[in-house]
Amino acid sequence: MSAPQPHQTPKMTTNDVNRRSANFSPTIWGDYFLSYASIETNIEEEQRIQELKERVKTMIMAPIPCKPLKKLELIDAIQRLGVSRHFENEIDQVLLQIHNNSYLCYHQGSDYDEDLHAAALYFRLLRQQGYNISCDMFNKFKDVNDAKFKGSLTNDIVGLLSLYEATHLRVHGEDILEEALSFTTTHLESAAHRLSPGPLLQQVKHALYQPFWKGVPRLEARRYLSIDCEKNSHNETLLTFAKLDFNLLQKVHQKELSEITRWWKELDFVNKLPFARDRVVESYLWALGCYYEPEYSFARMILGKVTAITAIIDDIYDVYGTFEELELFTEAVERWDISATVHLPEQYMKVCYQALLDLYAEIEEKLGNEGNSYRIHYAREAMKIQVKSYFKEAKWFYDNYTPTMDEYLSEALNTAYFMLATTSFVGMGSVVTKDSLDWVFSDPKIVKATSLICRLVDDMKSRKFEQKRGHVASSVECYMKEHNATEEQAIIELSKQVNNAWKDVNETCHRPTIFPMQLILRIVNFARMIEVIYKHDDGFTHAGIFLKDIVISLFVEPVPL
Repeated sequence: MSAPQPHQTPKMTTNDVNRRSANFSPTIWGDYFLSYASIETNIEEEQRIQELKERVKTMIMAPIPCKPLKKLELIDAIQRLGVSRHFENEIDQVLLQIHNNSYLCYHQGSDYDEDLHAAALYFRLLRQQGYNISCDMFNKFKDVNDAKFKGSLTNDIVGLLSLYEATHLRVHGEDILEEALSFTTTHLESAAHRLSPGPLLQQVKHALYQPFWKGVPRLEARRYLSIDCEKNSHNETLLTFAKLDFNLLQKVHQKELSEITRWWKELDFVNKLPFARDRVVESYLWALGCYYEPEYSFARMILGKVTAITAIIDDIYDVYGTFEELELFTEAVERWDISATVHLPEQYMKVCYQALLDLYAEIEEKLGNEGNSYRIHYAREAMKIQVKSYFKEAKWFYDNYTPTMDEYLSEALNTAYFMLATTSFVGMGSVVTKDSLDWVFSDPKIVKATSLICRLVDDMKSRKFEQKRGHVASSVECYMKEHNATEEQAIIELSKQVNNAWKDVNETCHRPTIFPMQLILRIVNFARMIEVIYKHDDGFTHAGIFLKDIVISLFVEPVPL
């Protein structure tokens, strides 16, 4: 399917103020998704899905042999195909049983003794489930003489691939997994040049590009649905179920995207604020990356709308507003009162401020209908913190000041990702409590780590485009100045910080977790989204180049049956 042609951005009126311009590309979607408003569901299809679901459940709950590799591979396939949400209790039961029996299996010639694939898959699936499995189990795959991984493993591509995927769940102090990452990366890159075309080569290339644990679940499912069709060993019942389930849920997402597109069109920011990014489809994609499950529809719509408005506010501070205007806008957001509109000097600010207040009033009304109106306080306060951080960065820019790394991160970690993490909880239903909102709002380790990942990855990929138009120094420039380092040295160091932050994220996912994993995974998913969207460049800003195919695969084209 070919995407619609870009709409022409209206020309801005000029005034006496010399304003910067980023010349953002227009959206390529326009009104395209409005046509999805009237999609109907197929009752016969839903009944078939339910029948297949029961058959898959029976497979999961079948007795576990002492050598449980096939059971682990079934669970892995279910997770990769994006249908594990249907079987969370069953998967938890099976993995708990495997975990509890692992000592017995080790002493009965288990799969884990000599099979690298089995050992690594066991490790990864249990780590993903929150079990703090010891990585010492991989010592048996090292040579006794030189303590390096055995040379014979280099021919076991499936084993290398499984070990490589497992290394991305490492935490601090796990040196053997650091060695394993280097070892597997080197040999998988080599294998990618000599493997015959087919599913294994596709899996190797994709894993090197995007490890499963750091991938966006819905996007990984869409890709795996294509690869799994080519494998001779695929489970026909599971595959058919996953395809039908994906397409059914896609219709839910299409309707939501139609609704959010209509909301955006009514705001008419394209004409009223033509200097800003028109990225409502990509904002919804952000929200979908946080949670794609049907039960989180309300939460997804809140997060998608807030993300779209935040991109506009970001552009006001980064691109268009004068310092005096930004000062007044910051004060208005702090007051959070419609009467503050009269103090805003320019019409573009009044339009944005009015839309911001209206959106949060709409959210508050819907939360009130659910008896959760107390949550809007957290959302508003997080947005105030966000805007104050935007203003601090703007002040640095106008003062031509390059902050130290500590100064930069103290503000930068409050921009966008802390606010979005807080906002992501607001519409999630009964799983969220006041205690959990207090926790996420207190900026715990996982939120700090995710914010660091998002900020540094964003900076490393978007800085060159931003610096061309004039922009506050990014973490790259801050590090270069503070440490008298080259750009290459700065990026190496910041990449290390990103890797260490992922270890903090992984540690927080170990049992017992402070709050249910349904909540913690929302924060993990922000780090996953940034890894995907900023893989090569600022994919959100240059969405027509980098995100077009992703949008098509998730929202336009159903999975072929």
